Amino acid sequence: MLAFMQLLFRYAFLKQQNIPLALSDWQYGLLVLSTVLLAAAGYVINNIYDVATDTINKPQDVVIGKGISETAAYNIYIGLNITGVALGFVLSNIILRPGFASLFILIASLLYFYATTLKQIMILGNFVVALLLSVSVLIIGVFDLFPAVNSENQAQMASFFSILTDYALFAFMINFIREIVKDIEDVNGDYNQGMNTLPIAIGISRAAKIAVGFAVIAFILCLLYINLYFFQNNLFIATFYAFAFVLAPLLYFIVKIVSAKSNKDYHHLSTVLKLILFFGILSILVITLNIKYNA
Repeated sequence: MLAFMQLLFRYAFLKQQNIPLALSDWQYGLLVLSTVLLAAAGYVINNIYDVATDTINKPQDVVIGKGISETAAYNIYIGLNITGVALGFVLSNIILRPGFASLFILIASLLYFYATTLKQIMILGNFVVALLLSVSVLIIGVFDLFPAVNSENQAQMASFFSILTDYALFAFMINFIREIVKDIEDVNGDYNQGMNTLPIAIGISRAAKIAVGFAVIAFILCLLYINLYFFQNNLFIATFYAFAFVLAPLLYFIVKIVSAKSNKDYHHLSTVLKLILFFGILSILVITLNIKYNA
């Protein structure tokens, strides 16, 4: 999903515009590879610290200690992190922005602290995961747009960065809601491990209501955005797409979570949110094609 998202924004959107980009194709490949490696490292370290919880919540998915030893998992984690940060350092120096390398170190650090500490803290862990996904969108603008800005194209580049920011906010909102739903799904294992997630702190019913509240806010914001930027600009294909593949599933989620009871229900709703995120990101391709063939 992460690599797909970054490649989509580059080749289905930015490369279709008449703007200079800072990175060549192979350099952009380094950016994608670096972020994917760091995300993979985060996944590994999270699995290491989640063995006890997953043994209760998802015993069939536990790999550490079964298919692979904990020592080997730590070695994989270290290798992925070193490679990801090193690629980020190389890329930052290629574009003559060595300070940008700190962003990769920050991502790796946040993923580590999430796995070891932050995910046990109510709301904060959800916020960090959602933030990191949105950063993977913003990092495209930081590396591919910002270094190519000059006095002549500043306004144009700002508008494209603004679009990336809009998608980053969308990714943040949907993923934040999904993290709450996943916490509800995993409440038994998390409780046994002494975590203080939202459903443990205030109860499953109240946590679900908070997820509904955020989903309603996301629905309204998406509706306003679609009307303002799609419908009023005669992008009718993009408007239909957004209604069918983003708003309708989001409304379905809002209705269904009210009556959700079992882990199976919450797992289904988590999958629905994942699909909303996927189709929401894919809309950038639909918009690009709609503009191209409307012109």
